[in-house]
Amino acid sequence: MEENNAVVKSRFQRVCVFCGSSAGKRSCYRDAALELGQELVSRRLDLVYGGGSVGLMGLVSQEVHRAGGHVLGIIPKSLMNKEITGETVGEVKPVADMHQRKAEMARHSDCFIALPGGYGTLEELLEVITWAQLGIHDKPVGLINVDGYYDSLLTFFDKAVDDGFIHLAERSIIVSAPTAKELVQKLEDYVPLHDGVVAKANWEAEQVELNTSLKTEIGR
Repeated sequence: MEENNAVVKSRFQRVCVFCGSSAGKRSCYRDAALELGQELVSRRLDLVYGGGSVGLMGLVSQEVHRAGGHVLGIIPKSLMNKEITGETVGEVKPVADMHQRKAEMARHSDCFIALPGGYGTLEELLEVITWAQLGIHDKPVGLINVDGYYDSLLTFFDKAVDDGFIHLAERSIIVSAPTAKELVQKLEDYVPLHDGVVAKANWEAEQVELNTSLKTEIGR
């Protein structure tokens, strides 16, 4: 039987992945990270992530890099100790701090995907959701709900809608699916909440303001 090696065309070029620096206690999380890496490779999508090669971050980046895909790791200089992050694969871009890291990850990416993770993963995910809510960007945001890992978070979002803290239309900003393949397809089909031209202008203005603020703080 002849193997089908056809590449699935994508509207994206670079995907930003947020995920844990731990691999978690269950094999399903590690499997999901490897599956996401394989899905990115099958669509010839570049990976942007927080640098380092430990935990789920390492599994995703190594899977993409092993298959010849481009990997960009953006990492604060203070976290570049190999004892903390491991040996980063692909291209590494050192930045000043966590704020600049998030800004650079967003700037280099066409969409965002969160695998299971802890405080850091949630913080990164919620920030890009908020930026989409405000019209700062119009890039799709999704999470891979591995074996119900994010059920409680999704329930919280629904509760916030019910109680009037999130508008119903804005609930659609976050897309979820149990597998990488299903999620990436949902992101491909995603229709932005805000106009892309306005969003891009706002995004550029926000980055200028952020970079100016960072330089001021660093100079103190």
